[in-house]
Amino acid sequence: MTPFRIDESFARWSELLDLILASFAYMEGRIDPPSSATRLTMESLVEKAKAEIAYVVENAGQLAGCIFLRPEKDCLYVGKLAVLPSAQGRGIGRQLLDIAEETALNLSLPALRLETRIELVDNHSTFAAWGFEKTAEKSHPGFTRVTFIEMKKALAG
Repeated sequence: MTPFRIDESFARWSELLDLILASFAYMEGRIDPPSSATRLTMESLVEKAKAEIAYVVENAGQLAGCIFLRPEKDCLYVGKLAVLPSAQGRGIGRQLLDIAEETALNLSLPALRLETRIELVDNHSTFAAWGFEKTAEKSHPGFTRVTFIEMKKALAG
């Protein structure tokens, strides 16, 4: 499994969009509001790759996973961490988070931060097993109930 950084010159936007949509499909009907992944287009992915640090993992010529990273004041935000359903359980997510940790340390950022929906308790457990701790409960605009949690992982630097 080969990870590589992508930018606007990347040519496989349609395949990347399909990967993200397939990875996030299980959330449909489980989370409210719906995932922002459902609003992604090839054009918005190009813009996202220009504005953020993006990596993909290729396995046997097929895109199997991706991650988008955005430097913030005191951490590196992890977004759109996606693994193709047929490739899950092979360490691709862990490999992508290792890249995120290395990127954060190279940028002198002391932590990773991510958000996960309140309903996705399996994700909470997975991220906790990878060293993330819940740091906040938050709501999307227009919601009076908690809709997502923030998790952070402090990095040894």
